[in-house]
Amino acid sequence: MSEAVLADPVALTRALCDIPSVSWNEAEICDEVEAALKRLGHLTTERVGNTLIARTDLGRGRRVMLAGHLDTVPVNDNFPTRLDGDVLWGLGTSDMKSGTALALWIAATVPEPKFDLSFAFYDCEEIEAEHNGLNKLSKTRPELLAADFAILLEPTYGLVEAGCQGTMRVRVTTSGKRAHSARSWKGENAIHKIAPVLERLNAYEAREVEVDRCTYREGLNAVFIGGGVAGNVIPDQAWVDVNFRFAPDRDEAAAEAHVREVFAGFDVHVSDTAPSCRPGLDRPEAAEFVAAAGGEFRAKLGWTDVARFATLGIPAVNFGPGDPNLAHKQDERVEIPRIRACADALRAYVEET
Repeated sequence: MSEAVLADPVALTRALCDIPSVSWNEAEICDEVEAALKRLGHLTTERVGNTLIARTDLGRGRRVMLAGHLDTVPVNDNFPTRLDGDVLWGLGTSDMKSGTALALWIAATVPEPKFDLSFAFYDCEEIEAEHNGLNKLSKTRPELLAADFAILLEPTYGLVEAGCQGTMRVRVTTSGKRAHSARSWKGENAIHKIAPVLERLNAYEAREVEVDRCTYREGLNAVFIGGGVAGNVIPDQAWVDVNFRFAPDRDEAAAEAHVREVFAGFDVHVSDTAPSCRPGLDRPEAAEFVAAAGGEFRAKLGWTDVARFATLGIPAVNFGPGDPNLAHKQDERVEIPRIRACADALRAYVEET
């Protein structure tokens, strides 16, 4: 990453996207970001695994954190990038290397911001929460994340997206009795017993909830299904993995209670969970940034690490150039004018006038 690349948020986006960094393989991209930041005299850096924290220490009265994850979902015939007019296509362009590039660009080009800045470039966001680099720091080194306000540069298409849904994955299991399929009446078919689980999911009516002027829609959906022993055996076990996206008026305990109520009578095991986050737009730090970014806001329909900051008592919002509707898709892309508009808004917010 040359000085010229660091000075241009579009070139920087492409440079980051062209470094492969599927979850668990972020060492190379973290090395590159670390090398770039260590050349800058106005920042201190600390690396924990493949998560990198950089900071200014100017003695300002307030500290703002800019955060972006380094990893992507697996390649889907969309790597490396290609530029077509004003659109950059490729893995990570929307989710979320165009946003992460803006954090790196601010770090490189604004040596004397109006408040102290911290930057978090972290790994393993796209997989289970236990592996998330920001999650690990929140538990082991929370002082590295200390701030008065945080901006998570997730894809929002240039609008402030407030709060986030919580997410929970559960496995609903049915049990039966094995038998030879030629004498099926001697057994109990666990796969057949899955039918009522799917019927409950088909009949489920998701809530639409307004929280602090932001509207969140919940969702309860099967995402995996499995079972079976052999082609001539009545299976004695089957399962459905279900993902619950819940509004920020529920905490994780309430979400789990709701899922267990929906699947009453079945064996339910929680396999992964992450908290929701209320919008927090009543906090003056958040309101100030919303105004600086144009005044528009909406609910974040998805889970992001703003929830991680909320657990630390740090108000946070999502803001980035990518289109969230393109995240994880084969035709992922980002519009160049959107990168530049978000870059201008961020710079105007952090720079001394």
